[in-house]
Amino acid sequence: MANPKDEIKKTILRGSFLGAGSCTDPEKSYHLEIIFGDKKNAEYISNLAKDYGIVFKIIKYKDKYMLYIKEADQVSSFLACIGANKAVLKLEDIRVFKEMKNNVNRIVNCETANLTKTVDAAVSQIEDIKFLQKMNKFEELQPEVREVAILRLEHPESSLKELGEMLSEPIGKSGINHRLKKIQILAEEIRGGK
Repeated sequence: MANPKDEIKKTILRGSFLGAGSCTDPEKSYHLEIIFGDKKNAEYISNLAKDYGIVFKIIKYKDKYMLYIKEADQVSSFLACIGANKAVLKLEDIRVFKEMKNNVNRIVNCETANLTKTVDAAVSQIEDIKFLQKMNKFEELQPEVREVAILRLEHPESSLKELGEMLSEPIGKSGINHRLKKIQILAEEIRGGK
């Protein structure tokens, strides 16, 4: 059974919001405010809300006092407290969608950065290999390094792992990276000696 005092408090909060409050479109931002002409009334409502774990900030705006909250959880809690259940559901739907969208964007950005790094490395490796060929130094490479170089030229889009699996005697990423590093070092030495 509902506590009568609890219902009175919620009714006061609801009335304050309906009389002088507003909530921005959650698609844009999370912001709920209630305006008061008197500081004591603003503090009273702020204290009532604290009973439900809702913490308003208070500022003086011109000759008025504004209670406001900008955290989505707090806005949702206040709306639930005053019985605005449809608004809570809408807010939560928007929050979930925004969070999913942000997570997808983070993943895409991370994968794009990794792909860019991989492509840049492959381009640099191919440039080094072609440079060694041009300088007639390709045959100086150890046979296992030369095999990796040929695979890199034939499969420029392949990852280090994939290149390692294509070898006559497969090796891991670090082994491929080590061999490609030898090519880079030799190419840099020759370029430096020009």
